[in-house]
Amino acid sequence: MELQLGQFLALLGAAIAVILSGIGSSRGVGLAGETATGVATENPEITGKLLVLQLLPATQGIYGFLIGVIVLINTGVLGGQMVDVSVAQGLKFLAGCLPIGFVGLESAIQQAKVCAGGMLMTGQHPEMS
Repeated sequence: MELQLGQFLALLGAAIAVILSGIGSSRGVGLAGETATGVATENPEITGKLLVLQLLPATQGIYGFLIGVIVLINTGVLGGQMVDVSVAQGLKFLAGCLPIGFVGLESAIQQAKVCAGGMLMTGQHPEMS
């Protein structure tokens, strides 16, 4: 079966949503993990609290994954039979996926910076957390 342009655009949108938000999520979790490691070496009792903060940037990757799955369901890829998708519909899918891709990429990194600040505060004042 040959892939039509509309189907390709829809799948491209799903890929962008999943890949970009996944990259942001992994970079965010890594950045938060670096801070958590430093804080935990100074105060190992609060490691559990730090793990919660470290995992928050991962939510952006989950959002991108969910959008990708929704597109795959609506195009029939996960249903077993690919449906006909017009070019206009494919562009709509693509346009709908771009925001979560790019926002997920940037917001996960920014969220990690906020979480890193929370980790530093938790390390210095554990009673505040």
